[in-house]
Amino acid sequence: MNKVLSRLLIFFIGIPLSLFLALLPAYNHLAMHLVITVVSVLGAMELYSIFRVHTPLLPKPLVIACTGLIPLFAGICKVLPSMFDIVMPFGNEAVTYLFITLVMILIFLEIFSAKDFKDSNSRVSSSVFILLYCGFFPTFISRLTVASAGEYDVAGPLILIFLLMVFMCDSLAWFFGVLLGKNNRGVIKASPNKSIAGFIGGFVGSVAGGLVGYFIFRNHLDCASCSVAKMVLTGVLIAAVGIMGDLIESIFKRSAGVKDSGKIVIGRGGVLDSIDSILLAAPVFYFCCSLILGIKFS
Repeated sequence: MNKVLSRLLIFFIGIPLSLFLALLPAYNHLAMHLVITVVSVLGAMELYSIFRVHTPLLPKPLVIACTGLIPLFAGICKVLPSMFDIVMPFGNEAVTYLFITLVMILIFLEIFSAKDFKDSNSRVSSSVFILLYCGFFPTFISRLTVASAGEYDVAGPLILIFLLMVFMCDSLAWFFGVLLGKNNRGVIKASPNKSIAGFIGGFVGSVAGGLVGYFIFRNHLDCASCSVAKMVLTGVLIAAVGIMGDLIESIFKRSAGVKDSGKIVIGRGGVLDSIDSILLAAPVFYFCCSLILGIKFS
């Protein structure tokens, strides 16, 4: 009963709030960038706690600070030009350069500060993964805020379509799983409660979310080479990656022997429990927009 209630709260309150946030255009989606930064930091703290159960890591303040700096910098690169009419150097690649620089800093720290190197592989690789997963991946949502199709600014519509795909994938996967998945569970050892029916529901939900967004914003998206077929293909890819995002977090938690990544989200557990699909799907959606949907990013 508690799970049903939490799902209903997310569906009727959490999802509408997220979609409303996606359509706030002030200062190039300033509110969205702030939320991304806060969520990235909270997610990094949870993932750090999960990893450290069995894995040595670099100092927590450093790893969390570096992780939060990446989406913060990505937001600054998008917000400042809208405030002061300036052009940021390197464009979207500036965030990639920062990520590489921070990785180098973590490596140098291990080289010059480690007293022994027995656990160096684990310390460096796990710490860098936190930066990648919780810090760098979310910046692909930030990159969407400078999307255009012909004469139209399609940043808001694209963010909304992306969130619709992920949320409807998650919601219909759960609904199909509860309704039709009783006898076809256990196909994935990482998450035995997941069912074939649930996976099918996830694909249906993602494609449906994409098509709903496409027909709402069709006049804008048709200026690019977007079409129904391309949106369906994008929905299928986002469903596949979103489901994998959910499964990979299950692996993290099972490895550490914990049920939830945290307790900050009522009825859901931690922040990572709520955004695992978004994190892995964000870069894939960005690539789909660029390579499949014909969207340009300034």
